[in-house]
Amino acid sequence: MANITTSTFAKALWPGVNAWYGQSYKEYPVEWEQLFEKYSSTRNWEEDVGTSGFGLLSVKPEGAAVTYDSEKQGFTTRYSHTVYASGFVVTREAYEDDLYDIVAQRKSQSLAMSVRQTYETLGANVYNRAFNTSYLGGDGKELCNSVHPNIAGGTWSNIIGTAADVSEAALEQACIDIAGFTNDRGLKIAVMPQSILIPKEVEFDLTRILKNVDRPGTADRDINALNKLGKFPKGMIMNHYLTDTDAWFIRTNVPHGMKFFERRAPEFKPDNDFETENAKFKVTFRASFGWTDPRALYGSAGA
Repeated sequence: MANITTSTFAKALWPGVNAWYGQSYKEYPVEWEQLFEKYSSTRNWEEDVGTSGFGLLSVKPEGAAVTYDSEKQGFTTRYSHTVYASGFVVTREAYEDDLYDIVAQRKSQSLAMSVRQTYETLGANVYNRAFNTSYLGGDGKELCNSVHPNIAGGTWSNIIGTAADVSEAALEQACIDIAGFTNDRGLKIAVMPQSILIPKEVEFDLTRILKNVDRPGTADRDINALNKLGKFPKGMIMNHYLTDTDAWFIRTNVPHGMKFFERRAPEFKPDNDFETENAKFKVTFRASFGWTDPRALYGSAGA
């Protein structure tokens, strides 16, 4: 454990320092909350369990018995809450002799920034790993996959047929695909696009695609159908923590999709060590990020 001592911040003991830089940067507004539905938890873990539903009715010939259907338990997704923690230790001498309040108070502010960016990174990583076969959901597939299984049989896809960068054609095809989503028994469900999640590198291109009244990049004056139909009522969400520069995602209105569970909110606590007289400062929180129903998301890894 590395302590903050008088030698670590020697300049804090001497007058004449005009400014301390490196910790007074502005931060982006909270972004991860736009990526997940938020829930509270009072248990060690939470589970979501799917059901298959019923299929279409069958023909009943005159005098014949009714054909009865049955539901099945579906896939189970478990959210196991993880504890995240950090802190720092300041010697009593460094705390006492600090002329600028840089050692304790500003370090606490820096620790709060670390907490916020830990949340952002954990949340964005669910999307960053959406095409990674090392991170699987309750159905045994990664978040965005072309062969998500149904309990009742068959598969379905929540990725574009041919990986593509953001474009008018790709977004139109995505809307068509989403409109064709079905439940586990193949019955059509009213799934609607809500927002488009993109990395910073795609912001300008997507703005031209969505905001234009006319079709973007053409010489004619055809209407921009995406704009006219209002296909993305919650608009564009640009996230600074996405690592793939051309991957993009569409969040839909499907419930129990992208989920965040808060088991313990961030707790900041100070303490003093009797033997060393060092001051200790720590923060911990306990939470989990993940997904249950992949129909809540549609994605493309980019071209």
